[in-house]
Amino acid sequence: MMTILKRNNFSIVLVILFLMFSCDDKSDFNQYKSIDAKGWKANDNVSFEFDVKDTISPKNLFINIRNNNEYSFSNLYVITELIFPNETVVVDTLQYEMADKRGKFLGDGFTEIKENKLFYKEKKVFPISGKYKFNVRHAMRKNGNVKPIEFLKGIQDVGFSIEN
Repeated sequence: MMTILKRNNFSIVLVILFLMFSCDDKSDFNQYKSIDAKGWKANDNVSFEFDVKDTISPKNLFINIRNNNEYSFSNLYVITELIFPNETVVVDTLQYEMADKRGKFLGDGFTEIKENKLFYKEKKVFPISGKYKFNVRHAMRKNGNVKPIEFLKGIQDVGFSIEN
């Protein structure tokens, strides 16, 4: 009986060690910033700084959005800026679907909070090493208005991640 228990304990330890060392962390950078309870203020950038050492391997870049039921739109427009170490700036205006045709929010999550992993750049090779900065701000407007929504409700967190 004692031999069986020792074998089981040894097997459990081996499985745990295998799982710990076999997990490959594919994320080079992953960070979230919380949005004020009043909402995501118009023209306020959510900023991320990260170091790039690898200028050979392609990376996938994602904008990560956590929204709740207060978000009242089916899409999200954002303006992004990727600032290189040599101060070159790449600006993009992007649109993402946040809900399906029936109004059900897309993304992962069992509660009212949904997490959306939105492609920003696919297979991006950074041309130079150094410190980069990524800014993102919302560009949501009500139909017929030129001015952006002053406080965009329902966005809880904005994140940025880089994966191999």
